[in-house]
Amino acid sequence: IRQFNTAFSATRPLSMYYTKSHEWVNVSGGLGRVGITDHAQAALGDIVYVDLPDLDAEFDVGEEVSSVESVKAVGDVALPVSGIVKAVNDALSDTPTLVNQSAEDGGWICEIELTDTSELDDLMDKAAYDAFLESE
Repeated sequence: IRQFNTAFSATRPLSMYYTKSHEWVNVSGGLGRVGITDHAQAALGDIVYVDLPDLDAEFDVGEEVSSVESVKAVGDVALPVSGIVKAVNDALSDTPTLVNQSAEDGGWICEIELTDTSELDDLMDKAAYDAFLESE
């Protein structure tokens, strides 16, 4: 993993945003770490494979950046905001169950350089996401 990990150290405040399709992005500066929510991994069951995006690939908001395969189903992972892939979680290649064990932390899929931070305004914070889950 590249040097981008320093941007996500515990000493810096992070901003977590959620989508209605159960992805999250954790933003620090101009970078965002992306993954699926704990709710999504629980619905999928045991994860057996994660398709990681290519470095420097550019995606628009809502575009499929990855897919997660479980014993039950395959789920597409849409990018919560537009961006350019700057790092991927290579650990998922050997241990895809990291998504099950720590979906909203160690099970992250990729880190992106955000290309349009205004798109964050369309996402939910943790309280709004929790309320959304209760209404489903």
